[in-house]
Amino acid sequence: MSRVEQFEQIRRDYAREGLSIRELAKRHGVHRRAVRQALESAIPPPKRAPESRPAPKLGAYRPVIDEILAADRDAPRKQRHTARRIWQRLVDEHGAGVSERQVCRYVHAKRRELGDVGEVFVPLISDAGVEAEVDWGQAKVCLRGELVEVHLFEMRACFSGAEFVMAFRDETQQAFLEGHVRALEWHGGVFDLVRYDNLKSAVARVLKGRRRVESDRFVALRSHYRFESSFCLPGVQGAHEKGGVEGDIGRFRRRHLVPVPEVASIEELNELLEEACFKDLGRTVTGQAETVGQRRDRERLLLGTLPAEPHPTWEEVTPRVDSKALATVRTNRYSVPASLAGLRIRARVGAGEISFWHDGKQVASHERLHDHHQISAKLDHYLDLLTRKPGALARSLALRQERDRGDWPACFDELWTVIQERSGRQEAARQMVEVLLLCREHDAEQVELAVRGALAAGAHDGRAVKLLVDRAARPQPLSLEIDARLAGIGSPPPTDISAYDQLRDTEAGR
Repeated sequence: MSRVEQFEQIRRDYAREGLSIRELAKRHGVHRRAVRQALESAIPPPKRAPESRPAPKLGAYRPVIDEILAADRDAPRKQRHTARRIWQRLVDEHGAGVSERQVCRYVHAKRRELGDVGEVFVPLISDAGVEAEVDWGQAKVCLRGELVEVHLFEMRACFSGAEFVMAFRDETQQAFLEGHVRALEWHGGVFDLVRYDNLKSAVARVLKGRRRVESDRFVALRSHYRFESSFCLPGVQGAHEKGGVEGDIGRFRRRHLVPVPEVASIEELNELLEEACFKDLGRTVTGQAETVGQRRDRERLLLGTLPAEPHPTWEEVTPRVDSKALATVRTNRYSVPASLAGLRIRARVGAGEISFWHDGKQVASHERLHDHHQISAKLDHYLDLLTRKPGALARSLALRQERDRGDWPACFDELWTVIQERSGRQEAARQMVEVLLLCREHDAEQVELAVRGALAAGAHDGRAVKLLVDRAARPQPLSLEIDARLAGIGSPPPTDISAYDQLRDTEAGR
């Protein structure tokens, strides 16, 4: 029974039976003071706050706590003492027999006395289509069987709460720019203002206050899409200025990346993340009557129009191809066709891919390497060279990487072994190069199928593989199908042409 219900019964008994205060106190098992309070008001008076106790055991340790709190004012924010940590130090270092609750009460009161109560903020609202926030986050994923850290680019609309998340291996400037292009396309337009931390991808130098020296490539992106940028104050002071995206990064990671996803590529991961972004449109932000998707639909009508062409996000460099047909980009080396050795070519450095160009044509492309001093080699780039040096095929780096990636079919090794047993190592390598050259003119799966067919037929020769590939690629004769209605008619009856024979004989006699 609540205290209000007890007051109700006391007032009812007094009104119906006219009982005295003593009798009412005895009937309901309360003090006469409580009966008088019930007769005065139906609402019980608030309980008095308990008086603070002297806590004599804590008294000797108050100066120690004060000294710790004073030292914390100069310590890094994330490495200051909690009340629990202070209590642990009192017990471990001073042998104090005080309770943790008493220490917490004293620390709380002392911090308020020192003015350390934290910053107070003004609640804000955002108009539709006006502002967005951008930030980076981190997450772990299982990429090709290996647990790696990826970086999550997020752009969040302040009005609707709709968020676009995309994963990259590193927080490079190319990833930063590509994230913007993809995010604005997903949101369906351009916001008037986008808020940022002081990211190196956008800010070349932080000046006093909110003034920044911005990088040229970020200024070009901003000019292309015609939006304004705003940067938070450095350090802890600016952390609250884009709290929406700060909190949503963690919420998105807990909701969609738990358990840890297993993917074969970053592209597959980004497909999962985009599905999650659309799924989140069905949620409702606390305090809102509409879903995020409904508010996003209203907001898209007010966004700026996207340019006809997306902004190019790659960076262009001009490496020289060395004698091993490798071009060095960002300390890593990538293979190009061997015929380009010694030439200077153009490379477009993207967030996840590097493409190489010569004479206006793309000659090679590689997945971007993210460590240092690594090599990415493709076997196709060396085939013309291997026709003159077939003995190098077996120990080539490109072949080893093909096998490591799982792109080298087992039937190729089987054919190679059989040819080598019959014709020797050099001839086997030469014929395998010829088989690999077939992949330039025909589909790789078709060549693999021809190799399997040659092995099954006992034709252990590269020329047999070429014959099977050419036969499969040869156009098949057209098969004419007769309509069922015409097939039912049958063939026409035989025609008597003897009259024509007589006429011919008569003409010949003349």
